[in-house]
Amino acid sequence: MTATLGSLHGYSARVLLVYAVVLGIWGAYRYFRDQELGGGFRASFLIMAGLTALQGLLGLAAFGLGARPTELLHVVYGIFAVIFLPGTYLYAQGGPRRREAVILAGASWIVSIAYLRGIATG
Repeated sequence: MTATLGSLHGYSARVLLVYAVVLGIWGAYRYFRDQELGGGFRASFLIMAGLTALQGLLGLAAFGLGARPTELLHVVYGIFAVIFLPGTYLYAQGGPRRREAVILAGASWIVSIAYLRGIATG
């Protein structure tokens, strides 16, 4: 069971990394084209936040069954991502829509780095 959870946790981390990069490109494209973000982007960002929390629960379950990351920093990156994404989304809601694009695109890039570092320290 621990191996299965560990494999699922590792695979979903890579999927989230690709997802974050795609959102980063999408949001940057909209920003540089001087366009607002649509509902599809916002929904995709919230899905990423939800999947990140689910990813954390998978890691917590694996941890509870005895699996341990090679470095404690792995857990710090995960906690950062779980808190950072919804916080950034809420922060981006006030103000001009173009500002929202740069904040959420930037957040996608930042969290993709956190995902990559989490994978590297796993």
